Amino acid sequence: MDRVNRMVSDRPVVIFSKSSCILSHTIKSLFNDFGVNPTVYELDEIARGREIEQALSGHGCTTIPVVFIGGELVGGANEIMSLHLKSVLKQMLIRAGALWV
Repeated sequence: MDRVNRMVSDRPVVIFSKSSCILSHTIKSLFNDFGVNPTVYELDEIARGREIEQALSGHGCTTIPVVFIGGELVGGANEIMSLHLKSVLKQMLIRAGALWV
């Protein structure tokens, strides 16, 4: 998990994704629609992607995508969509410095 922490520590929004996953595509599109440019790691395309996926799984993230905002684990697609529907996601993005209004 140290490697994951280093990958997310200096980025406002990080998405661990898989290129063929429709939920990953949906979440990336949502952030892009907000005007946010997340750092995306496609686990099926990067070296040690499987290792990173196992580290995330060991931390309770059993589904892809996995989203970090402001260096903090937020969760997967369900959590992100829930935050969006509650109108909380935008404020989180502003606090993390990922979105300027």
